[in-house]
Amino acid sequence: MITKTMEIKIPSGLDPSTVALFIQTASQYDSSVYVESGNKKVNAKSLMGMMTLGLSKGESITVIADGADEAQAVEHIEKYLNHEK
Repeated sequence: MITKTMEIKIPSGLDPSTVALFIQTASQYDSSVYVESGNKKVNAKSLMGMMTLGLSKGESITVIADGADEAQAVEHIEKYLNHEK
């Protein structure tokens, strides 16, 4: 299991369109992926769960991945949140 805290650097934060892309990114991996923000922990592959977090640019989240491809999942999610191509 890998746990990593990262900052959201996407200019619009995680609004509906960027949440959809975040979920697509997380869903590419077989590992279980969760996002923690404050006292909430949600499945990173769940649209409803992710939308409940209401995350803005500059906020920090903790990404937790567990599975065979956990390292790749965390790396790819971090690149997405850093607004890298």
